[in-house]
Amino acid sequence: MKTHDSSLINDIKQANILVVDHQKLNRVMVKKLLARENYHSVQTTDDPFSVVSFCTEEEIDLIILDIKMPRLDGFGIIDSLQDEMQAEDIPPVLVVTDVIEQRFQREALSHGARDYVLRPFDVREFLARVHNLLEVWQAQKIIRFQKDILEQKVEERTRELRKAHEELLDSRIEVVWRLGRAAEYRDNETGLHIIRMSQIAAVLARAYGMDEGPADLLLVASPMHDIGKLGIPDNILLKPGKLDGEEWEIMKTHAQIGADILSGGSSDLMIMAHDIALTHHEKWDGSGYPNGLKGEDIPLVGRICAIADVFDALTSERPYKKAWPVDEALQLIDSEKEKHFEARLVELLHEKLPRILSIKQKYAEPGSEAMVT
Repeated sequence: MKTHDSSLINDIKQANILVVDHQKLNRVMVKKLLARENYHSVQTTDDPFSVVSFCTEEEIDLIILDIKMPRLDGFGIIDSLQDEMQAEDIPPVLVVTDVIEQRFQREALSHGARDYVLRPFDVREFLARVHNLLEVWQAQKIIRFQKDILEQKVEERTRELRKAHEELLDSRIEVVWRLGRAAEYRDNETGLHIIRMSQIAAVLARAYGMDEGPADLLLVASPMHDIGKLGIPDNILLKPGKLDGEEWEIMKTHAQIGADILSGGSSDLMIMAHDIALTHHEKWDGSGYPNGLKGEDIPLVGRICAIADVFDALTSERPYKKAWPVDEALQLIDSEKEKHFEARLVELLHEKLPRILSIKQKYAEPGSEAMVT
């Protein structure tokens, strides 16, 4: 389809007209008639095979065509236009011929000609038909031009809305990460744990069969898994030694606190973040907290984040411990299969271990020792 701009929409007298006739006398006569009526752009040809190139290379507005052409008749010319051009770009065809049989008229119209004039013709009738065809074609060009402008405006508006949506999404993601980091900072973390944990969770989610959209959402939502630590008193959260029974019960409330902080949201992101915060300490055998959920009653995102969180915590250095070697961490996780963790997720952790270790290497803590495998 040709593009249309305002420069193509002119006064009808400026129309580009192509006269196709094998007889020079006919071509000259038609051109003089049109010139006398102030049609300024009239071209002629006796070559039937040049018509398509005229129409594709120039903005032809009307073809005045003789049916009885040598080598390729008028019907063939019309057919070639339809084969080579999109229908809306083919200019109107006015057939001018001395063939009086009605079957030729019907055939010309059925092939796509817009009008038919018998030679010798009444000059006023001929000029009226030329004017009418050009007027209709001009109106169609205006409609196409307006459609192009409308489509352009819609496309521009769509781009603006898409950009605004992306900026809003980026800002939401930034808020999520900053909230997650705020909780981690209170727990003597640099913030890299939530990056590693969320990346590992997304790898396991895709391996489990989660669709790309939810897996991407998990990558963004999982950093808020410990947001509830913001509600734990410093004397408990930052205690260097082991927590006593009462202190541990208070520490465990961070899961419910996090869920409460994230509750009430209507977006998929906040709903998933709520579920993760609430359930990432539940255990497959029902011995976890805060609600003692068991098996598949635990949302999949909670089960995934649980194993991702524990694996990264075990294999990362903390102020109060050294990083566990990977094989020892895997042994502990294997021993917790169908207790703490779903068996399939334990298997996927082994299967995706090379990818997971590359994530840990990429987002290693500054100054930490090389990971022991």
